[in-house]
Formats: sequence, structure tokens, C-alpha cells
Amino acid sequence: MKYALIVLLLTPLALAQGEPSTPSGDATSSQAIPAIPTDQGNAQKARAILDQAIQALGGQAYLTVQDMTLEGRSYSFHHGEPNSLGTLFWRFKKYPDKDRFELTKKRDVIEIFSGDKGYEITYRGVRNVDEKEELTPYLRRRHFALEIVLRQWLNEPGVALFYEGQTVAAQKQVEQVTVMNAKNEAVTLYLDSNTHLPVKKSFSWRDPTDKQRNVEEEIFDNYRPVQNVMTPFDTTRLFNGEMSAQAFLTSVSYNQRLSDALFDPQATPTGKRH
Repeated sequence: MKYALIVLLLTPLALAQGEPSTPSGDATSSQAIPAIPTDQGNAQKARAILDQAIQALGGQAYLTVQDMTLEGRSYSFHHGEPNSLGTLFWRFKKYPDKDRFELTKKRDVIEIFSGDKGYEITYRGVRNVDEKEELTPYLRRRHFALEIVLRQWLNEPGVALFYEGQTVAAQKQVEQVTVMNAKNEAVTLYLDSNTHLPVKKSFSWRDPTDKQRNVEEEIFDNYRPVQNVMTPFDTTRLFNGEMSAQAFLTSVSYNQRLSDALFDPQATPTGKRH
């Protein structure tokens, strides 16, 4: 339904340390190996910059987040033009793979993702979300989330790091680093040269139907410290160079010991959280 897009646009905020669900179906993702020298010095510089970014984000406080609670408003775009007045959302994310979105002022549209399953809850009851239009994009975006790259990929065997020099992203001077895992999946990060905080993330994937390569980008802004974790309160998403969504947070909290019942679609069949 129309709110599914809002949920998909919010997925990059996911925090998880466990094994990511491998994107299925048309979400098979890969990126061409960067034409960058793979010498050890280059990789060491890339690692040092990434370590700086992790420390800037909060170090151990960032690396050990177990759950998060968010409130805000999201705006969707079509061909770079806004197509909504914004949707209020509440989000609950629990390590390693549980996610809940409550949408609208009445919080009467709920989507839950647990493992590799997705459900929508409304006054009509519970239904499985559409696999191609909703579930597969969600799993893909969760797989390539910034937190997955920094908290998981960097610790996996076979990861390759490439320092690509200085450039400009979102009107900021940044250091560009590409992280590639053992499956040849790559994410390019743009890290502020002064604060070391992530400014932008980019990854690409090939559509199995039309064979076209799609590029998804996310811009992070308005960082604020929350429980010793530097948190971007403003995010902008782009799809193939066009703005697709913006999200503005009004409240964030971490490690609230969220109950597993929040992520059980049968526990709230009427669309109410309590």
C-alpha cells in the first residue's frame, strides 16, 4: 500500500551486528571492483579512516547498540519532486533482525520485519508484505546499511578496503573509502575530513529483470549526540541520482530493552502497540 514506500525509505537506519539476511530475488547485489591500487598501504589508510569514523560515531557505544527507538516525519519524492505532505512514523529496531514501523498520526498502519519475513497490520488484520515490492528492497537496504558495513563487514574474513582520496560530497570535504566483502559486494563511504562522521553512503545493484544497474545513495546530516552515539537526525535518499525521500527525526533513544512482543505480528492484530 502507499505507506510501504515510507517504510522502505527508512530502512537504512537499521542497526544490527548479526548475520544480514542475504537479499533474495531481484535484490542480488554487487558492485564493480574499484580501479584502485590494492597495495597494503592503501588498505591501511582506508582502515585508519574507517576507525576514525567509528570513534567519531561513538566508539564502543556505537558498536554495542542493541536496540533503538525513533520518532520523526518522512517525505517521499517522485522524479525528484515531493509527492506527499509527510508521514509521521515511530520505529523500533532490535538486534539482530527485528524492525517495527508505526505510521500515521493514529499509528494504525504497522509493518513488522523479523528475520526474512515481513508483515503489514491494519484494521483489516495481518498480511504478508509483497515480496518483490516491499520485502526484497527492505532486505537489500538492511544488508547494505551503514551500521552493517561498519559493525560487521569490517570484521569479516576476505574484506577489502580501498582509499580513493579526497573529494566533495554534500558540499563537504570528505575522504572516500570503498569497503568490499568476500562476495564482491561494495559500499562506498564519504567521511567528513574534519569531523570524520559519515556524510554519504553509496552502493549499486543489478536488476535481474532489465539487467540495469541501480545506484542507491544516502546523505547523513544534522548529527546530534544521543547516549554517547552521534546520530544523524536528517537523512536524504537518492535513487539513480534523483531524490527519493527525506526523513527528519524528532526523538531517538538507544538500548531501551525492547520486548520481542513488539515484533510479533500476531500480538497486535488490531494495529495497536499496547
